[in-house]
Amino acid sequence: MEIRTAVSPRDIKAYTTERMREEFLIQDLLLPGKIKMVYSHVDRIIAGGARPAEPIALQAGKEIGADFFLQRREMGIVNIGPAGTVMVDGTEYRLEKSDGLYVSMGSKDLVFSSDDPKNPAKFYFNSCPAHAAFPTKKILKKDIKGNHLGSIQQSNERTIYKYIDPQAGAKSCQLVMGMTVLEPGNMWNSMPCHTHDRRMEVYFYFDLPENAVVFHLMGEPAETRHIVMRNEEAVISPSWSIHSGVGTASYTFIWGMCGENQNFDDMDHVPMAILK
Repeated sequence: MEIRTAVSPRDIKAYTTERMREEFLIQDLLLPGKIKMVYSHVDRIIAGGARPAEPIALQAGKEIGADFFLQRREMGIVNIGPAGTVMVDGTEYRLEKSDGLYVSMGSKDLVFSSDDPKNPAKFYFNSCPAHAAFPTKKILKKDIKGNHLGSIQQSNERTIYKYIDPQAGAKSCQLVMGMTVLEPGNMWNSMPCHTHDRRMEVYFYFDLPENAVVFHLMGEPAETRHIVMRNEEAVISPSWSIHSGVGTASYTFIWGMCGENQNFDDMDHVPMAILK
């Protein structure tokens, strides 16, 4: 498990491209036969991925400081690849592509596996601290009523699917998680942009063509920076930072948030005039 410490917005004014990528970019999350995780000190979120050729059990390390991984945590999982199964305390949850799973705090044994070991599932997950337990729940994308937003004229026509949310999808203690799907020919996300000092966020970009990139924008509104991202990469967004991006092709991304509240619409909108 990699550790990423919290960063001041004053510090990144002097960061090189390499340093920006070291602090915020998460690569190689879906390595065959492995579970990889990055632990951020920003609201203690963990972003991780599992691509199991053979069943792989999730283990708690020293970084967690608990008897088992979800002793004081909850987790949201989305499968972005071929079908696979997540076993939670002996109960199997089979996930097709784009299906999700909320896993309750207190769940002791969690094992990832694939239907076809030669074509493994791709499980992306977020985990954050929790202080109350909510039921483990399978989330089928086809059952989620998407929120269609944007327009082709602004190159941001998209549909938002809320997987873990107090008003839609699975209920949780702290974690809010969902997926945004851009329509073909659309490139922008989260623009006009916003911040939310009450929550941090992680974006995970996927379904991006091999030779395409996303220019992910971050930083304070008047002091922005960018990180060039490729398929199946994630980026940490501290609460003081905007989080927006434009691709050279359309794409999909998973967003995960934790912090003071679970209100999806609690945003501090940034006027376009002050962006720099």
